[in-house]
Amino acid sequence: MKKNKTPKWVKKLKKNLYKWHRTLGIITIIPVIFWCISGLMHPIMAHWFKPTIAHEKLEATAIDSTQIKLTLYEVLQKNKIETFKNFRLVSFNGSTYYQVKTSAPNEVLYFNAFDGTELKNGDRLYAEWLSRYFLDDQKSTITDIQLQTTFDTEYKYVNRYLPVWKLSFDRDDTMDVYVETTSSKLATYNPTSRKAQLWIFDTFHNWNFLESITNKTIQISLMLLLLGIITFSALSGVVIYGFFWNVFKKTTVTDNESKFRKHHRKIGIAVSLVTLTFAFSGGYHATKKLEPYTLDKMVYAPDFKTTDFSTTMATIKPDSTWANYSVIQFNKKSYLQVQLLPNEDGESHNKYIDCKTGIEDKTIEKQYAVFLANIFAKMKASHQEETPADCCDVVNTASCIKDASLIKTSYLYQFDNREYGFVNKRLPVIQMSYDTLDKTTFYIEPTTSRLAAFVTNADRLEGYSFAILHKFLFMDWAGKNIRDLVMALSALGVLVVSLLGLYLFVKK
Repeated sequence: MKKNKTPKWVKKLKKNLYKWHRTLGIITIIPVIFWCISGLMHPIMAHWFKPTIAHEKLEATAIDSTQIKLTLYEVLQKNKIETFKNFRLVSFNGSTYYQVKTSAPNEVLYFNAFDGTELKNGDRLYAEWLSRYFLDDQKSTITDIQLQTTFDTEYKYVNRYLPVWKLSFDRDDTMDVYVETTSSKLATYNPTSRKAQLWIFDTFHNWNFLESITNKTIQISLMLLLLGIITFSALSGVVIYGFFWNVFKKTTVTDNESKFRKHHRKIGIAVSLVTLTFAFSGGYHATKKLEPYTLDKMVYAPDFKTTDFSTTMATIKPDSTWANYSVIQFNKKSYLQVQLLPNEDGESHNKYIDCKTGIEDKTIEKQYAVFLANIFAKMKASHQEETPADCCDVVNTASCIKDASLIKTSYLYQFDNREYGFVNKRLPVIQMSYDTLDKTTFYIEPTTSRLAAFVTNADRLEGYSFAILHKFLFMDWAGKNIRDLVMALSALGVLVVSLLGLYLFVKK
């Protein structure tokens, strides 16, 4: 009996697919190599060779009331401060100060709580004290210190905090420390190794050099084009070496080139799925970068008149459970927002005291969070960078929360791996979920009156795509070491396939 001959159209399809596979592969070979090497480096450097710092946060301590002699009003009057945005207490170098954020942009003043004298260059001095505390380094010389109000190549938007002080130290690791003085937070720290990692990742993975010479739209568009080509190249390889595998099984391996070709096919089939998932999730994630970053603008900071506090807070005294306090305003009332020391579970709660009556109100925090959600919805809708003039008349259009039901309110004291991960930085926060069409959820940091995160179904879909398909968070059950190892091996497999394909193209 005669064997069935392969139809001509099948032969032609095979030939064209193979031709397109080679062409598409060689077009994207350099981007794939760059993406794989930089992607391979990321889990290795960020996990197994992650730099450390002596202290990652400033531990909360009870307010030393013996160092507080003057009220806020007395201090502001003495220094002729007529309006202010907010205040809190900070203690360093043996003294306690009222840290006052004024109505002037990025101006933070420090007044001794005992005698009311102003500490000249107080914010700069406090930034230095914080950075030395975080490093546990009192000896190294500071080579540069500057207030940073924008994100850049070494201080990414994922660090969230702005403005921050950047302090550079004369050390073997050329350490840069970024601190937010208004919350006493460590924003990030960059030794030499991390600076190198950031440059490599920015250059070879995010292609930020394209944005610097063109614009973000061109940068993302080119990346999406190449990722699309990679997807078609991977799919054509799967069709050729998967569905037409019987053709190649009969090929006798007699030389090195044939061996390389065989390995290219087998490894290519093995990593085809992760190639597609890397390309899809990377492209999907890149599109989100076209959206303007507005979280640093999402803050409610009304002006307070100093005269309004002439007869208030005089009888309110800190006790041993207070870690700090500031002031908030809504519904035409002012409340003292008291941050309590962490409890046995490490949770830091707030309590609210009416500034006029001195009576605690236990219902305010949730009401205030709802109030802030309304303001941020308005700001999201109109892309405003300033708080609306009359916050009592906010029209909620961003996510239709005006007529929606608040279906869930919860307090987060730790990050989770689902929706509010460590990349969001701020804790504790209040999670507020609304019954809107896009399941709008606000994460609000009450102590700073800031929006920590804004999540809709579209954000969740992209977030899950990137977390599962790009960062392999579905393997968290196995531990971070195993997860990062599998991710690194996957990137290595794609790299090997690409290099083998390049070799075969050159030999051809």
